[in-house]
Amino acid sequence: MTTSITAPRASAYGGGLRWWTELPLIAVVYGLYTAGRLLVRGDVSRAADHGVAILRLENVLNIDPERWLNSVFSRYRTLGVPADFWYASLHYLATPLVLVWLWRRRPTAYRFARTWLLVSTLVGLIGFTLLPTAPPRLLAAGHGFVDTMAEYGSYGWWGADASAPRGLGGMTNQYAAMPSLHVGWSLWCGIMLWRHGRTAFVRALGVLYPLGTALVVMGTANHYLLDALAGIVVMGVGCLLTRPALRVVDLVRDAVATRSATPRRPASAFAETSRAVAPADVGILPGTAVEPRH
Repeated sequence: MTTSITAPRASAYGGGLRWWTELPLIAVVYGLYTAGRLLVRGDVSRAADHGVAILRLENVLNIDPERWLNSVFSRYRTLGVPADFWYASLHYLATPLVLVWLWRRRPTAYRFARTWLLVSTLVGLIGFTLLPTAPPRLLAAGHGFVDTMAEYGSYGWWGADASAPRGLGGMTNQYAAMPSLHVGWSLWCGIMLWRHGRTAFVRALGVLYPLGTALVVMGTANHYLLDALAGIVVMGVGCLLTRPALRVVDLVRDAVATRSATPRRPASAFAETSRAVAPADVGILPGTAVEPRH
């Protein structure tokens, strides 16, 4: 089954997009992501247990590339430093750039795409709430992971607390590894670039960006492979929920528009009507005959 991502009622919104209404919506996406990670702080020991359980499951399934990737990224500075910059900043740049590109070049697809991103982010925040998870870099040293963000911290603005600027580690939740919205958002960008790009270069970016992000989040020991897969699932769920969400928004908008467009008679009009009718009714009681006037 093929899922279309063309915006519902596209003709109604193709020319009605305004930057002063869209910018706050984009800010909401990032605000929810940041605030959700900050406010939803799971118990540290519980988060570590979840991380170890994920790692054990991957070992059983023989799908645990993150340890090998991390050893490569931590051994070679030429890989580790760019990967840290990629992890710390690129999702904050690429995602809004793709949104702006869609808004300017593909306005009929923008509304669905923007809502898809927002709904998926909300679904991801639910995952952070229900399953606080320690990333590989925060597991005990015996698991063999190296925190490349701390290893190469002298090259960037971050300190020992993930990608948070030095001194602001307390402003982030480091136990929000499951699902990986880094991977989820990059997949969203990739789909948008592949579907709506007109050149081979843009489509190639649509393939390379999510693949590169998946390698980076595992190589820097910030996510497990199952985190990345969960990020893909979250985007799928968000895509399925987007069309119903847009229908609800359209229904509410139409109801508000209909109510505001309904003309209301002023109170003075009702008063005039009452005065016009009242004299004809005065003195007429049940059973009283009314003589005709000559």
